[in-house]
Amino acid sequence: MTNSEAKALVIFLHGVGSNGADLAALTPAMAPALPDVAFESPDGSQPCDFNSGYQWFSVAGVTPENRAERIRAARGAFDAVVSESIKKHGFSDRLDRVAFVGFSQGTIMALDALVSGRWPVGAIVGFSGRLATDDIAETVPSVPVLLQHGTMDSVIPVGETQNAEKRLKALGVPVETLIVPGLGHSISGPGLDRASAFLAEHLA
Repeated sequence: MTNSEAKALVIFLHGVGSNGADLAALTPAMAPALPDVAFESPDGSQPCDFNSGYQWFSVAGVTPENRAERIRAARGAFDAVVSESIKKHGFSDRLDRVAFVGFSQGTIMALDALVSGRWPVGAIVGFSGRLATDDIAETVPSVPVLLQHGTMDSVIPVGETQNAEKRLKALGVPVETLIVPGLGHSISGPGLDRASAFLAEHLA
């Protein structure tokens, strides 16, 4: 699909130690529900600390106390990566036609992009993440958000998504949450189907 044919753009945001190709592998499963949508899956803005993958911010020595500061420090590089993807597909003046789909650290950055007021996109899907931002914008864009999390996630506890849902709703953000029994730090088939339908609805 050429840029001129695409009616919307989905940007995948991978987790720490991964790369763009990992989440790009979801495209064939999602594309049938999103026939006029382009997909982009960039690598994170930094080389990973502990393997050959990438990250958006370092998790070496990360704590609940210093995580928000690391997110703030990562914003400039994150914005540059996202801006490049959006510009490449011709959506710089059509952010309402752009969606972020994050996994783990990618979800952390996607939710930060929203609550900091920087990226009023059309929709956000966040798998297995958390809302770790502590400097919330005065006015948060009312972007529809779908959060998903497995009950057996040993990397980021499911309670983080439940807390994110409460905080986002308190900010006036419309949130749908899908908790998947027995799922670890991963994406389920039914969860991917729901994400595709959610994006089709909000990017229609």
